[in-house]
Amino acid sequence: MVDYANTSPVQILLVEDNLGDARLVEEVLREGGFRHQIVHARDGVEAMERLHDRNFGLPDLIFLDLNMPRMDGREILAELKGDPVLKRIPVIVLTTSTSEADIVTSYSLNANCYVTKPVSIDEFLDVMRSLESFWLDVARLPPKPVLPDPQEAR
Repeated sequence: MVDYANTSPVQILLVEDNLGDARLVEEVLREGGFRHQIVHARDGVEAMERLHDRNFGLPDLIFLDLNMPRMDGREILAELKGDPVLKRIPVIVLTTSTSEADIVTSYSLNANCYVTKPVSIDEFLDVMRSLESFWLDVARLPPKPVLPDPQEAR
């Protein structure tokens, strides 16, 4: 087990258009006792803007909904995993979709995990606790990538 008291907080980008689901995710993670910071993006466009903003910094982990306005999760996955800097950030697809096509597409786009959101709140909380336990306690996250300095490209 990692001693989170002596580590820097895990930075999590939550990409979720449903505010109720976003609040539940944030609440479960807050109750878990892990040191983390959550940034919530309400759609894919906002998420990609944050990921390319040098002032924001990059997350250690991304929770990604698939079905969102403006830019959906599939488009985000394709852009993330096609980017040499962003591709190593683990992405957990957290969606209501049970579609086999969505599952295959997500893994084909190199999602690290695909989880269907349960309908009941109790089951949703259990799933989030399991994800939290695995990704923040059991799994080792890769070192945080560093965005290239735009000044160096000139």
